[in-house]
Amino acid sequence: MPANAKLALHWKILIGLVLGILVGLAINMMWDAQTWASMGIDDPAAWVEGTKVEGVNQEPSIIAYGARFVGNLNSFVGDLFMRGLRFIAVPIVVFSLIVGASSLNDLSKLSRIGGKTVGIYLMTTAVAISVGLLFANVFKPGSFVSEETRDGFVAQFGDQAATKIEKAHAPDVWDTVLNIVPQNPFNAIAQGNMLQVVFASLLVGIALTLIKREKALPVIAFFDAMTDVIIKIVEIVLIIAPYAVFALIVEQIAELGLDILGSLAVYSLVVVGGLLTMMFVVYPIGFKLLAGIPYSRFFKAIAPAQLLAFSSASSSATLPVTMECCEKRLGIKEEVSAFVLPVGATINMDGTALYQGVAAVFIAQLYGMDLTVMQQLTIVLTATLASIGTAGVPGVGMIMLVIVLESVGIPLEGIAVILGVDRILDMCRTSCNVTGDAMVCAVVASSEGAIESEAEVEARLAKPMDEDPVEEGPLGD
Repeated sequence: MPANAKLALHWKILIGLVLGILVGLAINMMWDAQTWASMGIDDPAAWVEGTKVEGVNQEPSIIAYGARFVGNLNSFVGDLFMRGLRFIAVPIVVFSLIVGASSLNDLSKLSRIGGKTVGIYLMTTAVAISVGLLFANVFKPGSFVSEETRDGFVAQFGDQAATKIEKAHAPDVWDTVLNIVPQNPFNAIAQGNMLQVVFASLLVGIALTLIKREKALPVIAFFDAMTDVIIKIVEIVLIIAPYAVFALIVEQIAELGLDILGSLAVYSLVVVGGLLTMMFVVYPIGFKLLAGIPYSRFFKAIAPAQLLAFSSASSSATLPVTMECCEKRLGIKEEVSAFVLPVGATINMDGTALYQGVAAVFIAQLYGMDLTVMQQLTIVLTATLASIGTAGVPGVGMIMLVIVLESVGIPLEGIAVILGVDRILDMCRTSCNVTGDAMVCAVVASSEGAIESEAEVEARLAKPMDEDPVEEGPLGD
């Protein structure tokens, strides 16, 4: 390796991820209430939050202050990174999608791309749920949890489950379609309602193709320049990505608890096994057979997005990095990626849908219920419809699960059993969601002749920074 060679971003992120897992496990196993007590802390939660509790006599040592500072610094780094990603998620969709739609100059092409995108997304979601149901029926994870353990989890997480249940409501098809059109586009941008943002941006892009070209060109040039600006901001934010991934993972693993993970090990392994099957078996069928992209090229290109999705558990927050990976590393033209990926971050929840299939069967098994073929088909349909328009944010899959369970009469209190491991599984299924988005984007781009060859990508990434400053970025090897 040359002396001036830099370690690729995805390797840095992977190192941060592994170190975060190791440190988080060490904290979880070695740091407990007795550790805090030795530092003079009787109420660790109140101490970490910096609040005083009446009747609690705390005489913290200097080490306790240091531990709280390190914990707050760790949370600050993770939160700062997530804010940075959310800051650029909506602007990059608005600017790039307007430019992409206005550059097509062909509404039939836009409708063709849209039809392919939605059709493939719905198909992969149905396949994901079917894979989940297959795994759950074959391995029967519910049979490995005793009634005593089940009741213990219900008692421990019952209140959290009740909160999730209250937030859930069955989707109405008419309202779902109607909500795509924003009453106020600026409000949609402020709230980060990605489906409405995509619709408004597409509408502006289409309108630019319908007015006189001399009037449209300055507007298109402005949005094109702003797209380049946002891409540079993405590169700036990604500088702290390895450290942020470490911070996010440490916090999650430290709070998880090995006892909970051990009790639900079979259930967790079934979910993860299904997700890995989608990512490394089902999706390659798409990008290898339909897009002609080699296995190694695809995963090498989208590795940073996969790792960030795992760390953040938010496909919407990872969207800027997903777009960067697909455009710069995979060579997909912006006119396709700017449409396919934002739509995918909103309606393509393959990992979440698979998880819901496993969770529904698992909870049914806990209560001794045998689901019929018709009930399982109902799960497939309900989970597919529930995934459309669902926000790509952490924890939303649990709310969708309530809708799925209600559709086949499975006891909702069973949600409390799986809440303990939901966060770590949320991270896994988000990585699957993002991988599916990239796969569909590659397939659609290939069908439209809008993807570079591997040689073209390598040649572009090899250009010196001063020769092509816009095209080069920190994602190259």
